[in-house]
Amino acid sequence: MRLFHSEEPPLELDACKTCGIVWFDSLEFEAVPEGAVESPDAARLRGIEAEATWRLEQSKERGLTEEAPDESWKTIPALFGFPVESDVAALERRPWLTWSLALLIAALSIWALFDLKAAVKTLGFIPAEAWRYGGLTFLTSFFLHGGALHLIGNLYFLLIFGDNVEDYLGRWRYFLLLFTATLVGDLVHFLVDPTSTVPCIGASGGISGVIAFYALQFPSARLGFLFRFYLYFRWVQIPAWFALILWLLLQSVTMVMQLTGLSHVASTAHFGGAAAGFLFWLAWRKL
Repeated sequence: MRLFHSEEPPLELDACKTCGIVWFDSLEFEAVPEGAVESPDAARLRGIEAEATWRLEQSKERGLTEEAPDESWKTIPALFGFPVESDVAALERRPWLTWSLALLIAALSIWALFDLKAAVKTLGFIPAEAWRYGGLTFLTSFFLHGGALHLIGNLYFLLIFGDNVEDYLGRWRYFLLLFTATLVGDLVHFLVDPTSTVPCIGASGGISGVIAFYALQFPSARLGFLFRFYLYFRWVQIPAWFALILWLLLQSVTMVMQLTGLSHVASTAHFGGAAAGFLFWLAWRKL
């Protein structure tokens, strides 16, 4: 076997034509020009690799993959059933409004926990008394939560989805989205059961609007979930648009439970907030 290079003398190697094996003596391999020796199957293998990469990217766009997120800390919220983000564009500015709202919600909710019953009775949204304080409880109920898990869950969703939506919309449009989704959520809850005397609290109505806007504006963003069965763990990643469909199906189930008295979760407010998010997306999807 003889290799030729335009600037180098011929290099002779020992080769077996039958088995396709080449023998290199000492320092001969270093003298071989890069790319001059290649397995007959190399081109085919490169084609297979390229096709596999293409199919992986296509599967990411269409549906499920089993990749773990790059950041190890994301395993912690995933263990508690929360979705984690991956493949999301980097933020162009700091989400000061999202962070400030999260701190304010946390501070007021923790303050209210010292006498939750009185705080809910005073500041919670009660459909039968919707217009007390001039309708102010439509907004004050946003800052109260019924316990640590309720508070942590809403803050988590606000932080992971709100920063991207704020970054895209800008602070004032983002504030208007949250404000409107909160009002519409409470209004839908009121229209469904205007005589209810059960107080409604929590930021989930407004956050539902953010979730809907996020999934519609960033449909290819990946959300990872960690499923556990005893000591068996499995990551599943789905696109945001598919996660929104699953979320709406879950809200449909909990709304039926709410209307039949089997649940105290105000899913009607979630639907109202999501509807506001959808309308805002229609108006501002091409900023």
